[in-house]
Amino acid sequence: MEFTPLEAISPVDGRYRRATQTLANYFSESALIKYRVLVEVEYFIALCELPLPQLKKVDKKLFPSLRGIYKNFSIEDAGSVKEIEKTTNHDVKAVEYFLKEKFDELGLQDFKEFIHFALTSQDINNTALPLSLKEACLEVESPLFDEVVDALQTRAREWKDVPMLARTHGQPASPTRLGKEIYVFVDRLNAQLELLKTIPFSAKFGGATGNFNAHYVAYPAIDWVAFGDSLVNNILGLQRSKVTTQIEHYDNLAAFCDNLKRLNTILIDLVRDIWSYISMDYFKQKIKKGEVGSSTMPHKVNPIDFENAEGNLGVANAILEHLAAKLPVSRLQRDLTDSTVTRNIGVPIAHTLIALKSLLRGLDKLILNADVIRTDLQNNWAVVAEALQTILRREGYPEPYEALKALTRTHKTIDQKAIADFVNGLELPQSVKKELLNITPENYTGICNFD
Repeated sequence: MEFTPLEAISPVDGRYRRATQTLANYFSESALIKYRVLVEVEYFIALCELPLPQLKKVDKKLFPSLRGIYKNFSIEDAGSVKEIEKTTNHDVKAVEYFLKEKFDELGLQDFKEFIHFALTSQDINNTALPLSLKEACLEVESPLFDEVVDALQTRAREWKDVPMLARTHGQPASPTRLGKEIYVFVDRLNAQLELLKTIPFSAKFGGATGNFNAHYVAYPAIDWVAFGDSLVNNILGLQRSKVTTQIEHYDNLAAFCDNLKRLNTILIDLVRDIWSYISMDYFKQKIKKGEVGSSTMPHKVNPIDFENAEGNLGVANAILEHLAAKLPVSRLQRDLTDSTVTRNIGVPIAHTLIALKSLLRGLDKLILNADVIRTDLQNNWAVVAEALQTILRREGYPEPYEALKALTRTHKTIDQKAIADFVNGLELPQSVKKELLNITPENYTGICNFD
């Protein structure tokens, strides 16, 4: 029977399949096999380009056909590899045997023993994995992060001049502007996205224990280190880790996970703030016809997109935390714990993808409730006390902080009249009183420029 999303154990491939299905091109079992095939083919071509003496007779006109093996790789091809694996019980060896069959079809049977020549499995896995991660990041994840940043930037500009009561420790505080508070997240995300670009996608390529033992014993005159650098850096577009054990040391992959985790943490901070603003009625949400907010309370319009984003970001970060902590640790020249763990690299990417899409849906539903924001400011005239006592300090007025403290903590209601009565009762020049009386919760917002 054909597998359906209803039978999936993970919601990534079940409930959220529509949101994540593009990642199957990078992180599915079929995709992993395809990337392994790619590396094996490019390695063979590179050996021909050296050339190894035994490969001088390979017709270079066949290179496009060889590359076509991975460029046109199908789900049926993946099935063929898995069928071979039933016998080999080794996934990379199954790829080698699959390619040998393809070489027979192309008339390259005399050269098929140079498929996977002198390599260990990790020369393939530790190049296939970072290549798939790099392409998924560049082609799927980064553009979606950029879309979120653009959406936030648009709203920051739209709400640039909207004064809003700030809340420090959950209490009314010096007013700010809504656009600036949104732009805080634009600034933070951009900084971390720039940092993410500096982290190399590292790959290991150097034989069974990283020393090109088999390569060197067969062809000692060849500069295998330079060959490995050229293949990995120039052809595959990765960065070769030169001194390794059998496996990539994963330090840069750990840095990638930590950086993505920081980006997700910033987004968690964002969605919790927006959730709070919605709960304060600063935002209404567009109602989608037919959508239900509660099974029993018909009036509810829940901030489900922001809650969904927060939940998925949390799951992503938990897995990223494990990847970053576990992968750089391997016993001696290698153990196999990385093998099963790296198969999950697509999972936190998928949960992040789900979160980003949920966040974008949520942002698109927001409707500014300017009346509530304005009323909240007017109900909190006490927040201008900071401004008043600062100007009084400037004027040399005795104990201004204490005077404002006495006012704001002894009066049950601090409104515009209470502030005006206080100012008018001060022994100050009329010009200073006028300056103080011109301060309101709406205009006491400081410098909120951005861009």
